[in-house]
Amino acid sequence: MILERISPRMCYLFMHRAVLRQAHSSSVPPQPVPPLLQTLQRYLTALEPLLPPDELEHTRRIVQKFGCPGGLGEKLQRELINRAKHSHNWISDWWVQWAYLECRQPLAVHSNPAISLPKRDFTDWRGQLVFASKLIAGVLDFKAQVDSGKLALEYMRGQPLCMELFPQLFSSCRIPGPKHDLVVHYGRPRRGPAHITVVRNYQFFQLDVYNSDGTPLTESQIHAQLLRIRSQSWKTDKEPMGILTSEHRHTWGQAYTRLLRDKINKESVRLIEKSIFTLCLDSPVMRISDEKYSSRMAAQILHGGGTYSNSGNRWFDKTLQFVVGEDGSWGLLYEHATAEGPPISTLLDHVLEYCKKPDRMRAPLVPLPMPKKLYFYINSEIKWDLEMAKQNLDILINDLDIKCFNFQCFGKEFVKQLKLSPNSFIQVAIQLAYYRVHSEVCAACDIASLRMFRGGRTDYIRSPTNQMLSFIRAFDDDAVSKEAKVQLLREAVDAYSVLTEQSLMGQGIDRHLLGLKLQAIEEGLSVPRIFMDTAYGLATHWKLRTGQVPTNTDSVMCFGPLVPDGYAVCYNPQQDHVHFSITAFNCCEETNAEKLALTLERSLRDLQELFQPTV
Repeated sequence: MILERISPRMCYLFMHRAVLRQAHSSSVPPQPVPPLLQTLQRYLTALEPLLPPDELEHTRRIVQKFGCPGGLGEKLQRELINRAKHSHNWISDWWVQWAYLECRQPLAVHSNPAISLPKRDFTDWRGQLVFASKLIAGVLDFKAQVDSGKLALEYMRGQPLCMELFPQLFSSCRIPGPKHDLVVHYGRPRRGPAHITVVRNYQFFQLDVYNSDGTPLTESQIHAQLLRIRSQSWKTDKEPMGILTSEHRHTWGQAYTRLLRDKINKESVRLIEKSIFTLCLDSPVMRISDEKYSSRMAAQILHGGGTYSNSGNRWFDKTLQFVVGEDGSWGLLYEHATAEGPPISTLLDHVLEYCKKPDRMRAPLVPLPMPKKLYFYINSEIKWDLEMAKQNLDILINDLDIKCFNFQCFGKEFVKQLKLSPNSFIQVAIQLAYYRVHSEVCAACDIASLRMFRGGRTDYIRSPTNQMLSFIRAFDDDAVSKEAKVQLLREAVDAYSVLTEQSLMGQGIDRHLLGLKLQAIEEGLSVPRIFMDTAYGLATHWKLRTGQVPTNTDSVMCFGPLVPDGYAVCYNPQQDHVHFSITAFNCCEETNAEKLALTLERSLRDLQELFQPTV
């Protein structure tokens, strides 16, 4: 395949069509196009807590004109409905292209989510390699289920979920371009790539993980190969090639073109891109207090800690990167254009269960080929690209403020006993904490999975709501009774739960509004006035980027804010506790991750106290 001659749209479609043959896709319905007037009315309702009355009235007139009979909105709506009839999914391709492949910010921090998992019981390189061997075997075991079609069909609320994302996790990679990126998927169940990439001390290795008869290597075989890689990578490479992938996408796209002019470089890069996944064997990092350990580990998975730490052990374009440190820390970094949180959680749950099993497979007495080191030729231009990338990554890392904490006063079981939704309850707490810090509410987006529909990706659940604002304003008002506050809280939680249900059923507003906008652009029309309105800019300036990642383990997800003056808040509710990660940028004097974290902890305790009997 000659990648340079394939357009980004064609390359993504190549990947997309390859998975259409999956039997799972026929078990879920197509994603609906929501009614136009319903979306416009819900959009105006979402603006009410954010705008003063005069600005809201101005926007209302613009929205009414857009949606009037025979107007532009109706025309675009008809085209979207027609698109839905003739496409696999009417918005997913557009969404991936617009939200990810055309975004020019670095993947590190800004895009790729990281998941930090509970520390393992080893503290040196020996334990690191033993665990890494088991991890590799576990991922290959999961891939075998995906390739054979034996992966159990997933359900939500009794409805089957689309399983198309699972095959795309393996042997896929994002490719940088000067104006937009593309995604390439090399995986074929029978004749796909048979190797992974292992990177240690900034050095990349091709490790074949299947025997000549097609069977996966046993854990002991993998372990023997990892020992060989360790013996070949004692010294850290002078040039951390992986750091190039952390650059601004336009800059990396230009450097990528220069890098691939050399035949050796091109072969090495292609082997990384084609590999099933990447394993990053990280060097020890400075010991810190237990209190700060979870924050440091989340940062390590997210960006590698900087150019003097493990950032050179990353290839940020790669869909799956498993990170294993010598101190027992481990996690996963994934590229968002190809992967979403729920399939990643399924993969990790499988790997964790696999790691509990003893290795009973005896290694065949067959000599294995030496893992192949990937070499790079670095001329003066590439050397300059690397120096700039190192500077820019360190600036980005130093600008990122990360605070992870484990809230232990209660978990989702307490909230369920109140007959409330745990996710909606936490969302109200986050907005309350933000209000206490900044004396205002802000546009916030939570993620709803659209996997109940064929090819579905995500939509946003918006907050705040009118009910949430009413509760927040009343909560710290001593003149409001405890009973009234409880009632307002229930109304706020229930209102958010309704929005959640709407988004899960394909009736959210944000993907629909985006579709209308992109349909106008595709037809060569001017961007409709509704999207040029200042209210739309305010409503999509997401100062709170939030995400619930419910897994069966005490994992912590972490990602950067969407806007310079915003936060990213991720949480994992367990039965009796909740894990949180909060990020902000130090360059913004108004935001502070630790302050928001402390306020959120206090807000959650205050909400719990609201339901305690009065003495």
